[in-house]
Amino acid sequence: MRSSENFPGKGLKVTLLLLTTSLFFMSCHRHETVISGTLHGVDKKMVYLDEMDINITKPLDSVLTNRNGKFRFRLRLTEPSFLLLKRSEQNFITLLAKPGEKIHVKADSLFLQAGYHVTGSEESLLIKQLDDHLRITVHKMDSIVQIYRQMMDKPGFDTLRPRLDKAYSDLLAQQRKYNIAFILDHMQSLSAIKALYQKVDDNTYVLNNIRDIQYLKIVADSLKVYYPDSKMTKALLSDLQKEMGKYNQLQLTNLLKNAKSVKLDLALPDIQGDTVYLSSLRKKGYYVLLTFWASWCQQCISENLELKSLYNKYHKKGLEIYAVSLDNNKDIWVKEVHFDELPWINVSDLSYPNSEAAQKFNVKTPPVNYLFDPEGNVIAKDLHGRNLQIKLNQLFD
Repeated sequence: MRSSENFPGKGLKVTLLLLTTSLFFMSCHRHETVISGTLHGVDKKMVYLDEMDINITKPLDSVLTNRNGKFRFRLRLTEPSFLLLKRSEQNFITLLAKPGEKIHVKADSLFLQAGYHVTGSEESLLIKQLDDHLRITVHKMDSIVQIYRQMMDKPGFDTLRPRLDKAYSDLLAQQRKYNIAFILDHMQSLSAIKALYQKVDDNTYVLNNIRDIQYLKIVADSLKVYYPDSKMTKALLSDLQKEMGKYNQLQLTNLLKNAKSVKLDLALPDIQGDTVYLSSLRKKGYYVLLTFWASWCQQCISENLELKSLYNKYHKKGLEIYAVSLDNNKDIWVKEVHFDELPWINVSDLSYPNSEAAQKFNVKTPPVNYLFDPEGNVIAKDLHGRNLQIKLNQLFD
């Protein structure tokens, strides 16, 4: 019987085992993310690495630099992640690392963001681009604030103050414009998230206009396609849902608050040429939705189709629609009314852009609408889509 020591398959098994083990470690090494570099001006000091979510930051690791300020982190990432390379809570740089990247950083340890260099990560370079631009803006803003404080008790400050305020506001507006352009150019990149949430100070976001929520939606919709399973995408979608709720409520509140209680009337011919008074509908006890639209306005056409379902639901409960067309060609207007089967009162003076009706209600571009109560008071203006549906539900359901 042949001994196991002389069995020819044994060497093959050992070779296969070594090869498999080698391939395993090579695979692990290939997918390992390495962040290394040199921090000038430190000698055996701690460097920290945190992972950043949209709303939270958690520690990942810490290492001690060598005498030359060199450091190295090794980590296993399962998806692209925002990382903070830190010396302290105020002294850090942001990286956007992908699994398997070998990122190298060179920086001054006293102020990491000042002129640092990063290689091996295209996304981290985009983050650096954003941070560099913001840092310059904030530096200019701080200079204005410093002048403000130095001059506020001196003669002539009342003349200087408006100029300082304008310069400060202009800088913020320019930074906002830059971030919006960055978002539109990089909406398929997770770096766009950074552009959404940058701040010039603890209380002021760069995207500070209530309507900037549209850019949050643009990025969320894009990343949902390119990074559907990313925790950053999921956090962004959750944040979008919360912000949309706040936005819709604010819009509704503002529209009601700003609506003017004025009693205006219109007397315009309908398709048959008969004059219909707006006030006649109020006298019948209707809530009246006065709408301005046109056949050449695609948004108006879409909105009319949505209004049909609301009209069918609420007309018998007390809703009437008085639709003023801003067309100036009767045949086109009538054709559109018949084609879309618009069931409400359709009128027009066929004189846009010189329409007296449009001028009376300050209509420059359709669609525009006003909602009147049965007493003839304007109770809302420019309610569209879901906001209009919410208001009608409140009135009739």
